[in-house]
Amino acid sequence: MKPTATGRRFFYGYIIVLASFIVLVLGWGIYYSYGVFFGPLMDEFQWTRAVTSGAFSIAVFVSGLLGIFAGRLSDRLGPRIVVTFSAGLLSLGYMLMFLVQNTWQFYLLYGVLIAAGVGGFWSPPVSTVARWFVGRRGLMTGIVSGGISFGTIVFPPVVTQIIAIYGWRLSYLIIGIATLVVVVTAAQFIRKSPEQMGLSPQGKARTSSPNVSPLPGFSLKEAFYTRQFWMVSLIYFGFGLALLTIIVHMVPYATGIGISDINAATVLSVLGGLSLVGRIGMGSITDRLRAKVSTIICLGLLTGSLIWLQFSDNLWKLYAFAVVFGFGYGGLSCLQSLIAADLFGLAILGVVTAIFSFSYCAGGAVGPVVAGYLFDIGGSYRWAFVLCLVMVVIALFIGLSLKSPKKVRRRGPSAS
Repeated sequence: MKPTATGRRFFYGYIIVLASFIVLVLGWGIYYSYGVFFGPLMDEFQWTRAVTSGAFSIAVFVSGLLGIFAGRLSDRLGPRIVVTFSAGLLSLGYMLMFLVQNTWQFYLLYGVLIAAGVGGFWSPPVSTVARWFVGRRGLMTGIVSGGISFGTIVFPPVVTQIIAIYGWRLSYLIIGIATLVVVVTAAQFIRKSPEQMGLSPQGKARTSSPNVSPLPGFSLKEAFYTRQFWMVSLIYFGFGLALLTIIVHMVPYATGIGISDINAATVLSVLGGLSLVGRIGMGSITDRLRAKVSTIICLGLLTGSLIWLQFSDNLWKLYAFAVVFGFGYGGLSCLQSLIAADLFGLAILGVVTAIFSFSYCAGGAVGPVVAGYLFDIGGSYRWAFVLCLVMVVIALFIGLSLKSPKKVRRRGPSAS
């Protein structure tokens, strides 16, 4: 008899969760520590904030675009191959940063090579976990996506200390080697689906879960023709613009109002810590509620925190902002694959999750460089933070009007 998720044998899906968690800790935790390299890079090359932000903005856009292909390849070839190859690219990019001497080299490495690597570190792991779990899909997705938050807690202060000791160049070399060893090892334990190992998804018998779409699965073309597809994409565009602006510019903003480098970095750590709570908490809640309700809750928290940020001019106010914003950001991040599964089914989950992620990355590409430009011309982050608030409010109104999609019947050959 084949072992199942409900039997007494240990369920391999928990190995998938652990391995995917490790992949996201290293892959995204370090990537989102870009803000702590901001000052050292500007000091050495005498770049403006817009120029320094530009490489990260390009990287965010490219990673989202290539993430679509990574999601598609993961649906076809499996996540292990995709994540292993991506880890090789990411590690090589970090190690080559040791040799950067001018702007075009920096943009090439960060905006192309590093971006191509990190692009394979989201959709393949989170969509794979969704295939392994049914009844506890939200919780497990929250735990896995919490790897990003855990990495955001750990790496900003750690990398700050490494830079202080070894300088930013050697720090990138150390990061590259660590990423290669740890992520490639973890990726070898990831399997595409339980059926591949003669297993059944955990909780398969529980058909009442609100995150299991009662409709037949959509094809990519069918999903593309629904307005819900584009509504969710717009939500994540606004979210990405706000979040990546905060991630990149929070440390420069904090130091600019007189907060020390290490305390500024701990603001990002607090944000990361609460995002971990948000991912697991909202993932668990979404096992009981519709993904739409969870989305509205998270967007409401982001809106309130960004209003508070407009008046945050000291450390305790920034910590308070980080607590609320972090929880909302973590929750909305883990909902990406859950809302894709809820609306469109599992057959195209990898690529739909990747497209939503690309929308997030497109917004994230715009936000940091626009914020840097607004600072360069005005000497303040005020209007950059107002822009973040406006985009999140728009996303909130879109979320309030979101409904389940219906397949659109079209003449001609059926979608494939």
